[in-house]
Amino acid sequence: MENKKILVTGASGYLGGRLCHALLSHGYSVRAFVRRTSNLSSLPAASSSSSNSHFELAFGDITDFSSLLAAVTGCDIIIHSAALVDPWLPDPSCIFTVNVGGLKNVIQASKECNSIQQIIYTSSFFTLGPTDGGVIADENQVHHEMFFCTEYERSKVMADKIALQAASDGVQVVVVCPGVIYGPGKLTNGNIVAKMLIERFNGRLPGYIGDGNDKFSFTHVDDVVEGHIAAMEKGRPGERYLLTGENASFKYVFDAAAILTNTSKPRLTLPMWTIEAYGWISVLFARITGKLPLISPPTVAVLRHQWAYSCEKAKKELSYDQRSLKDGLEEMLPWLKNSGCIKY
Repeated sequence: MENKKILVTGASGYLGGRLCHALLSHGYSVRAFVRRTSNLSSLPAASSSSSNSHFELAFGDITDFSSLLAAVTGCDIIIHSAALVDPWLPDPSCIFTVNVGGLKNVIQASKECNSIQQIIYTSSFFTLGPTDGGVIADENQVHHEMFFCTEYERSKVMADKIALQAASDGVQVVVVCPGVIYGPGKLTNGNIVAKMLIERFNGRLPGYIGDGNDKFSFTHVDDVVEGHIAAMEKGRPGERYLLTGENASFKYVFDAAAILTNTSKPRLTLPMWTIEAYGWISVLFARITGKLPLISPPTVAVLRHQWAYSCEKAKKELSYDQRSLKDGLEEMLPWLKNSGCIKY
C-alpha cells in the first residue's frame, strides 16, 4: 500500500493527529481534513514531505458534504476518526449530526469518488454494550439496546449499523473499536484518563470514584494508531476489530499512578451518589459558563457498568499489540509532569 494517499477525518483531534504522524512515518501520503477553526498544533507541518510521504490540509466539516467530497477526491483510503466523544452536551442532537450523519457522508463520498478503495471507520467499545456480570466480550457481542448510558453511546451504536450495512452492500469498510484511549497527546475530551489524573494530582479529585469494581479496557493511543494502520493493511471488509487493552478499574489507575510517582494513594472513597450529585452541579455550571464538565450524570451512568473486552481477534488477524497499563502510565505520567499539567 505504499504511496497511497490517506484522508484522515478528525485529524486535529487527539487520535487523528497521532494517526497523521504515524501514517507519514509508514510512508503514506496524508491529507488531513480539518475545520478552519481547528487547533492544528498536534499536526505535522503542512510542508512536511519526503520521497515517500507528503502531508497536506483540506478544510471543511464532516457534516458539510461538498467540502468532504472535495477533500476525498484524489485519495485512495479514508480513515474516518472524526467524532464528538462528549458524554454530555447542552444540545445532544449535535452528537448524532456528527457521529451518524458524518459517517453517512463519508460512505456517500466514497461511492461518488472512484479512487476510494477502502474506509477504516473508528467506532467504539460502546458499540458492543456493557459487560456486566464479569463477562469479557469480543466482537460477537451485540448491544442489548435496552438502555444507553450516554447519547454518544447511542450514536455509535447507530453508526455501527450503518457501517456494517454499507459493508454488506459492497462498500469496503473495516470497523475498529478502540477501548478507553490514554497516553501523551492533545488534552481533548477523548483523553479522559489524562484529565482525571490531572484532577487527581491537583487535589480536585480527592479520592477513588466508587468502590473500584468498575472495569474499562484501557488502550494506549499509539497502540490504537498502529491498530488502525494494521486494519488498513490487513483487515477484512465488514469485520469489526476491538483495539482494546488491559481491563482494569480507575482505582487501579490511581493506585498505579501513585506507585509510579512515589506519591500517596487516595485516602477517600467517593460514593457514586456524591459523584452523581457533583455531576448535576457541574452540568448546571456548564449551562451557565459554557465550559463542558469533566463529570456529568451520563459519565456516572458509564461508571456504574463494566466495559471489559478481548482483543484476541485483532492480535490474530492484525498482529495487534497492546502494552500493559502500567507500562503506558510509566510513559504518560512523566509527559504530564513535563507538560506542566501535574507535579510530583
